[in-house]
Amino acid sequence: MMTMTDLSLVHEAQDLSDLITSSQVFQSYIHVKRRVQDDRECQQKLLYFQELKEKYEEVQRFGKYHPDFRSITAEVREYKRQLDTDPLLAEFKQTEKELHELLSEISLLLANQVSPNIKVPTGNPFFDAQQSSCSGGCGSGGSCGCG
Repeated sequence: MMTMTDLSLVHEAQDLSDLITSSQVFQSYIHVKRRVQDDRECQQKLLYFQELKEKYEEVQRFGKYHPDFRSITAEVREYKRQLDTDPLLAEFKQTEKELHELLSEISLLLANQVSPNIKVPTGNPFFDAQQSSCSGGCGSGGSCGCG
């Protein structure tokens, strides 16, 4: 059974979701994502890179002892560079990064409203450093000092 507080939180979450999806950052991400999905050349490049990654993972199981270790590793690195310099894929990565940063900021704001001790993995050292000075984490054994 939902209480009025639960219902209010659901409405606020929906409002926040609407704000995010109507933001310029989100709209740019969706626009570029569609362009990548509709671009046949980009899709072929990404499919080939996926195949290379599968070969690379197979080679990594044996490491430097695999006969194709050097050639596959070099090919993956070279092709990754080509993908990184593709203008459309670079634009997609940039918009993806901007959306990730927006969502990380929102996550931090929400977590801090509940408790300053909540850890939010952002993947961004700037945000992670702002969260806490707890070193080693609570699972590191001994007295952690978080709290």
